[in-house]
Amino acid sequence: MRDTGKTPTDSVKALPTVRASDVKRRGWRGVMRTLGVEGAVLVTNHDQPEAVILAADAYANLLDRAKLADTRIESDLTLLRRRFDERLAALRKPDAGRRLRSVMRGPAKLRGKVKAGQSY
Repeated sequence: MRDTGKTPTDSVKALPTVRASDVKRRGWRGVMRTLGVEGAVLVTNHDQPEAVILAADAYANLLDRAKLADTRIESDLTLLRRRFDERLAALRKPDAGRRLRSVMRGPAKLRGKVKAGQSY
């Protein structure tokens, strides 16, 4: 097994396990039976997790969920980028320097809220 520096998660460790030597000795059919019942099988080599075998539909479902997560992350990043660009555009206006100086000259408006300490 390649050492990636990562340890298997508890969810991987909880899978039904088959040793690689058993796959060779007893054959693929037994692994497929376990896969049909359990949905996934962890193959170990010298008691180290080496591979997870998934049913084809479980694998397809996993890919679909990953794509959906990527889409959500991308849309969140797009929204964040748009908000940043809007704020940056305000700083590029001709009177931005004057407005910033006038804000900095005046007293802070706390509106009754104290902003101090480690949590601020």
